[in-house]
Amino acid sequence: MWPDRRILQLLGIEHPFLLSPMAGAMDWELGAAFAEAGGLGAIPCAMLNAETAREHVRKFRELSNKPFMLGFFSHKPPQPDNQREAAWRDRLAPYYRELGLDPNRSIPSPQRAAFNDELCDLVVEVKPKVASFHFGLPEPRLLKRVKQADCVVLCSATTVAEARHLEANGADIIIAQGVEAGGHRGMFLTDDIATQAGTFALVPLIVDAVKVPVVAAGGIMDGRGIAAAFALGAAGVQLGTAFLHCPESKVSKPHRAALKTALPEDTALTNVMTGKPARGIRNRVMREQGPISDDLPQFPLPANALAPLRAKAEAEGSGDFSPLWSGAATSLGRAMPAGDLVGLLVSETQERMRSLARMQP
Repeated sequence: MWPDRRILQLLGIEHPFLLSPMAGAMDWELGAAFAEAGGLGAIPCAMLNAETAREHVRKFRELSNKPFMLGFFSHKPPQPDNQREAAWRDRLAPYYRELGLDPNRSIPSPQRAAFNDELCDLVVEVKPKVASFHFGLPEPRLLKRVKQADCVVLCSATTVAEARHLEANGADIIIAQGVEAGGHRGMFLTDDIATQAGTFALVPLIVDAVKVPVVAAGGIMDGRGIAAAFALGAAGVQLGTAFLHCPESKVSKPHRAALKTALPEDTALTNVMTGKPARGIRNRVMREQGPISDDLPQFPLPANALAPLRAKAEAEGSGDFSPLWSGAATSLGRAMPAGDLVGLLVSETQERMRSLARMQP
């Protein structure tokens, strides 16, 4: 029924659907529901320490014995820059005063950890089917240990050059992340967002450039998008925003409300939330401080100073200072349990593919 079975054979799953590991917006519960429905479940670890991630794996396995991925960031740790950090806090000071907060209060440390020895130890211990990386691959000695643990290595590419680099350096599957995708761009060979192509331009370019299976990601919300990705040579699809609408997701109340009402023109790429480009629903801080700013501290430091504002605003029902990550097609989302949505996507896709086959001369 599926045009390319490499993903199914490599990962041991029923449907060539991968859940995006959306750090901060989901946990083991959504991942297990997705896996039980036949796709590759995910546990995002980019905002977890090893002990907490281990607990998420335990809870996942209580609900499902199906394959899953652990998702990590592999960015370079930020270099402190007191001048930039002070300037960013100065820009945010009026918001602090408006919300009754002390602009000089201490701020939390970064919550987004790069893949390191401790997290690598976790992978070796729990042996997920897939280790997924964003912002390029980890350093070679860590990647070697991941491979020795018999993990399939998956990584995001936003350009053909990045895809070729990933294949040459050990990636088993490449995510072709189109510019429509929600959340952080996986860019690692370029900082120029003007180079970023849409999903349905990027997928066939990467398919032609590499031999490993390619998974399409970005703006895919229903069977039409999935069938189109397969027609362009993708071996599977990675789905994120479509599942933020599910009750199992852990998005905040303001985020969930924004997802329900967002129009296609309401999302934008911004770096003011964390220091790296990411697609989210426009909010106050994006409009007034960005959406793109050239003088921010390095990723993920801008999020530190925003954290008190985010907490206070969310407690009052506002997403003015929250990262409302979303793909460009969120208005196509359906709010239903994750397992039901996987089943619906399977039936929609297969019906679309049968219709296309009947149209062939």
